[in-house]
Amino acid sequence: MESQKKFPQQFSFEFFPPKSPEGTDKLRGVLQQLGALQPKYFSVTFGAGGSTQQGTFDTVQAIQQAGFKAAPHLSCIGSTRENIRTILAEYQQAGIARIVTLRGDMPSGMQEAGEFRHANELVEFIRAETGDHFHIEVAAYPEFHPQAPSAQTDLRNFKRKVEAGASSAITQYFFNPDAYFHFVEDCEELGIDLPIVPGIMPITNYTQLARFSDMCGAEIPRWIRKRLEGYGDDRDAIRSFGEDVVSELCHALLEAGAPGLHFYTMNQAKPTLAIWKRLGL
Repeated sequence: MESQKKFPQQFSFEFFPPKSPEGTDKLRGVLQQLGALQPKYFSVTFGAGGSTQQGTFDTVQAIQQAGFKAAPHLSCIGSTRENIRTILAEYQQAGIARIVTLRGDMPSGMQEAGEFRHANELVEFIRAETGDHFHIEVAAYPEFHPQAPSAQTDLRNFKRKVEAGASSAITQYFFNPDAYFHFVEDCEELGIDLPIVPGIMPITNYTQLARFSDMCGAEIPRWIRKRLEGYGDDRDAIRSFGEDVVSELCHALLEAGAPGLHFYTMNQAKPTLAIWKRLGL
C-alpha cells in the first residue's frame, strides 16, 4: 500500500439522475449538504445502454451551475462511435473535464453489444478523439468482476484500461479492506501505477444492499449479513450498525494510505455525512 500513499487524498460522491421533479428537488438539497464538504467532484451515473443520457447531462449541468465539479459516467455497451463522439463534444462544450468510463450493462432485450465491447476500447477512443482534455476514471473490482473467468483475467482487463489511457480508478464497493489491499498489491506487481480510490457504500437498507451485492459480486461478510438479518425491520439499529462498520472500514483504508474515498450516496446526504463526521474529515 506504500505506493498509493504518494497520491493525494481526494473525496468524491456519486449520484444517479433523479426520476421525478420531487427527486430533482431533493437532490438539490443533498448537493448543497455534501457540497459543504468540498469534494473533488460529484459523479453521475448513466443507465444501461445510455437510457438516462439526458438525465445524466441535466444532473451534471445542475451540479456545475451550483458551483461544483461534475463527472458524468459514460458506458459503451449499445453505443456507436458517432453517438459517443457527440456526447464527448457536448461535455467538452459544457466545461466537463472528468469522465467515469465504464463498459456498462447490456439492456434487457439487446442482443448486440454495439461498436464497443470493452471499457478499454472506450478509453482508447476518448483519448484518440479528445487527447488529454478529460481525466478518465475507470472501474476496478477488488473482489473481481462477477463475469470474469478468473482473478488473473480480471487484473489483465484492468491493466488494458490503464494502458489505454485511464488517469485513475474507482473500485466497486466492498466491506473487507484486505480485498482492496491485496488488489492494490496485485496491480503494483503488474506495473499498474495510478490512484485506485475505494468505493464506499453506506449501509442503510439490508434488503436493498443484499440485492445490489448479489448483482455486482460485492461480498457482504457473513458476520455482517447475520447481524443485519437479526435487526429485521429496525431501521435505526441497521443504520447505527452500518455507520460503525463502514466508518471502521474507511478509517482502515485511509490509515493504510488509500488515495481518498468515493461514496455511493444513493442520492442521500445523511448516511455519508454521519460517516464523514465519525472519520473527523
